Amino acid sequence: MENGSSKTGDRELDQAIELWLQYDKNSKTASMVQDLVKGGELEALKKCFSSRMEFGTAGLRAAMGPGISCMNDLTIIQTTQGFCHYLEESLGNLKERGVVIGYDARAHPPSGGSSKRFASLAAAVFISRGVPVHLFSDITPTPFVPFTVSHLGLCAGIMVTASHNPKQDNGYKVYWENGAQIVSPHDKGISKAIEKNLEPWPESWNADEALKSILLKDPYQDIHTEYFKAIQKHCHHREINKSSKVKIVHTSVHGVGHSFVQSAFRAFDLPPPYAVEEQKDPDPEFPTVKYPNPEEGEGVLTLSFALAEREGATVVLANDPDADRLAIAEKQKSGKWRVFSGNELGALLGWWIFRCWKEQNSDAAAVKNVYMLSSTVSSKILRAIALKEGFHFEETLTGFKWMGNRARDLLDQGKTVLFAFEEAIGYMCSPCVLDKDGVSAAAIAGEMISYLATKNTSLSQQLTTIYEEYGYHISKNSYFICHDQVVIGSLFERLRNYSGKNDSYPTECSRFAISAVRDLTTGYDSNQANNKAVLPTSSSSQMITFTFSNGGVATMRTSGTEPKIKYYTELCAAPGNSDVTQLKKELDGLVDAIVENFFEPQKNKLQPKPE
Repeated sequence: MENGSSKTGDRELDQAIELWLQYDKNSKTASMVQDLVKGGELEALKKCFSSRMEFGTAGLRAAMGPGISCMNDLTIIQTTQGFCHYLEESLGNLKERGVVIGYDARAHPPSGGSSKRFASLAAAVFISRGVPVHLFSDITPTPFVPFTVSHLGLCAGIMVTASHNPKQDNGYKVYWENGAQIVSPHDKGISKAIEKNLEPWPESWNADEALKSILLKDPYQDIHTEYFKAIQKHCHHREINKSSKVKIVHTSVHGVGHSFVQSAFRAFDLPPPYAVEEQKDPDPEFPTVKYPNPEEGEGVLTLSFALAEREGATVVLANDPDADRLAIAEKQKSGKWRVFSGNELGALLGWWIFRCWKEQNSDAAAVKNVYMLSSTVSSKILRAIALKEGFHFEETLTGFKWMGNRARDLLDQGKTVLFAFEEAIGYMCSPCVLDKDGVSAAAIAGEMISYLATKNTSLSQQLTTIYEEYGYHISKNSYFICHDQVVIGSLFERLRNYSGKNDSYPTECSRFAISAVRDLTTGYDSNQANNKAVLPTSSSSQMITFTFSNGGVATMRTSGTEPKIKYYTELCAAPGNSDVTQLKKELDGLVDAIVENFFEPQKNKLQPKPE
């Protein structure tokens, strides 16, 4: 067939294919589309061309392949043209200040797509408009992009990564001039600008030419030096680190983290962690794991545990493939490994960072200027520590974009932001990166572990000490899979009209009395005098939080990126109530009641989380 002249019998689809073949200069994706047309593969074509990837606050994330629903050379060019146009309109000095672009090691040979290729095309688009581009010459962790935006005072940053998604995926993550991820309305503005700039500009395909441009700079060496200098402000026990005998294993799960975590340990004078040989080099095939996500726990850590046993190491650190998250496991006296949850690590790191701050700051009044943040579905442990120690704790909506932007506001007001975390193993331990950062978190965790070892204390023991002092916080999070939006909608609507009337939320769940309800879909909050929620609301996603009289909190929400209804539950006990078995039993009972009465999995045909 010549240039899309074939007819599929679907006029709109034919037009979309024809336009695609007119614009696409990547021979691999173009011929993939032509082959599908020749083979009459109507369903596959519809999948590729029915709807454009949605540009949201998290940017883009989709499979690599042909068509407007996938990540490929043409959709990257179109997206970047839209973003560039939006920046030209929003910021007057784009041509003076420029942008930074980083990328991970993902690649998809069948479609010729790779993170590096996408990054160089994005650079070509900006350079064609006379905008200076700081393009990393090699793979970097995601946190290096927001660090560079802040450090060099740039207009924006782009990171090409799909983080811990399956190997066929890629993504395009965007940072604003304040060094934090974009929030609304920027996403909508960029989305509209993409639609207006779909035809590739004359120079957009000229990646090879762009790489020779005087507007292109490589920030790799400079940022490498500056980043490791910046995180050393958070190294407080160099002498202990130098003589530390603790053996730690590190895995980067076939991603970018290996050399950067080694450098971070060096910056803290910690002995180098043992690297998992089979996983230390970047490999877009992720050959040793089913999912390259350390949040999935033990399956991803099997090789790390084996290496730890061989070397006599007691702690395992694991980054996800773009090194913005950190998982930690510790060998228990029983010989079993304990993988800490994100909430438990939030408690440990929050305790440690505050303790280090307190040692450096003897002025009693200074604590009033100190802030810690966490997302509303994360553990309330920082709230308990803040109440006792006298610093401020704030909750934000789910996702680091909210914490990063709030941290920026507080820093601009002259406040000290010590720490922010979310239960999905994301930690911001330094204000030099206004996003989660698994590299600085690994070094800070390494120092905490070495310090505790001098007191003959394990992480598990220290966690118990924290709970004994500030109150036990026991959480249980999971999800159901549901592909039917109608079912999801009616499940949440039922909770809003529980007694048959509008806005009549449940007052109990089985034997558990409900003391407050907050609905961030509608903006209702029974805890506020006017019943209006303080946190921003979004009618496009579902999110209801129930507070129970027994100290339990449960949030039910839909996922922005997956067909899941998630739940996050926590029982917050007062200090002194340390009957953990009883507390766990109480939380299990609460979770069972919520699942049975609010989710109704049988009636709604919900699939449980696969074990």
